[in-house]
Amino acid sequence: MTTIKDTAEEWEVRATETPFVGNKTSVRTDDVVMPDGSVARRDYQVHPGSVAVLALDDQGRALILKQYRHPVRMKLWEIPAGLLDIPGENPLHAAQRELYEEAHVKAEDWRVLTDVYTTPGGCSEAVRIFLARDLSEAEGERFEVEDEEADMELARVPLADLVRGVLAGELHNNCLVVGVLSLAAALAGDGVGALRPAESEWPARPFEA
Repeated sequence: MTTIKDTAEEWEVRATETPFVGNKTSVRTDDVVMPDGSVARRDYQVHPGSVAVLALDDQGRALILKQYRHPVRMKLWEIPAGLLDIPGENPLHAAQRELYEEAHVKAEDWRVLTDVYTTPGGCSEAVRIFLARDLSEAEGERFEVEDEEADMELARVPLADLVRGVLAGELHNNCLVVGVLSLAAALAGDGVGALRPAESEWPARPFEA
């Protein structure tokens, strides 16, 4: 029986260049040797990686945010998320920071919900999506928001309503869609107790505990 599992592999790169370097990401062009010996040019965005948090309260409601996303010209409902700005940063610590900054909420129970590559055909971004439970309001001053975040809306929505919205084509954010459907699958299967611990290793973005 074939084991269905992604595996690490790296094909030979004959030449590489970085034609664009941005504030957080860059674009790389690699000349990659194909299995038949030919060489194909591949352009892709180099991304530091991200974390996202599906925060679920004791009433089964997920905490979501509505934010303007200029590339798609839409305001999208999303779950709290952010970049892994610091190389080797512990993703759990980054997720806790994002939940605090975007929603002023803290959580006592953390688990890994799923790990995904958002667009592996054209971007190296890897995202770890956490499930956070046992929520409470964070103490101290609220984080000062700016740019698109200054216009964010915050809501708590029953998980079942989000599942319906995803399947109806009304909700489009990658992390929200993956997180919501993953949690629904976990609840319908072995339960959240079977999810991986929050500090589980993440080969796509190695980190220090």
